Amino acid sequence: MEENRLTEKQYWDERWDRIRLPEIVEPTTKHPIAREIIRVFDTHLPKENLSVVEIGGAPGQFAAYLSRYHHYEASIIEYSETGCRKTEENFDLLGLDVEVYLQDFFGDLSALPRFDVVLSMGFIEHFEDIEEVLQRHVALVRKGGILILGVPNLRGIGRRVLARTAPEMLSRHNLAAMDLENWRILEEKYGMTPLFKGYIGGFQPKNLKRCERRTPVNLCLRYSFKALQGLMAPFPFLSKYNSAFWSAYLLGIYRAP
Repeated sequence: MEENRLTEKQYWDERWDRIRLPEIVEPTTKHPIAREIIRVFDTHLPKENLSVVEIGGAPGQFAAYLSRYHHYEASIIEYSETGCRKTEENFDLLGLDVEVYLQDFFGDLSALPRFDVVLSMGFIEHFEDIEEVLQRHVALVRKGGILILGVPNLRGIGRRVLARTAPEMLSRHNLAAMDLENWRILEEKYGMTPLFKGYIGGFQPKNLKRCERRTPVNLCLRYSFKALQGLMAPFPFLSKYNSAFWSAYLLGIYRAP
């Protein structure tokens, strides 16, 4: 399945090796996207003794949130050895329990248990074949369980800007995974019921300030978006206005039959 991946294992090893711990999403977070994600979680997810697995989830900040605040039994599936080690360190620092599976998600998953909640945040967009990635998520959901998918939205204005300023970063993402229409397979093929699906987080200019090609025009764009983020900061209510063209994130929660 190497041809299906838009990123290499070395990329993730290096990324997880640099991450600072502990890492958890807290209810008091001021991060506008994380704040909206946990608002949706708290609205649609039960708070009881359920099992959750975060796929490609190192260091497990969302699984950690569900463990601490929803009392879920947390697991992680991660194919990066560094990511697995960092996840274990993270949960140790947080005083939480976690089961870590060093596992290629495109390998044989038959030995893994099925989970009440299957979660991936920023995972499916790193693969070419969206249908297969979704099918493998569904296969891990227990009957009547819940599937949660989240991806950054780099379509719309994001694609237009980043294709110029950060083409390498953009190339590691399958933009088709950020089109809500392509998630309809979950309902039409697998009979899942959407509890929530939509674009969230509003417009976040800071997501567009990445600059790989430091031309004068690109640097002007970078500092313009940085300044715009500062101007918007006193008005957090703006994050409630959402569109496929400008919103920062796409989130879906589905109930399995």
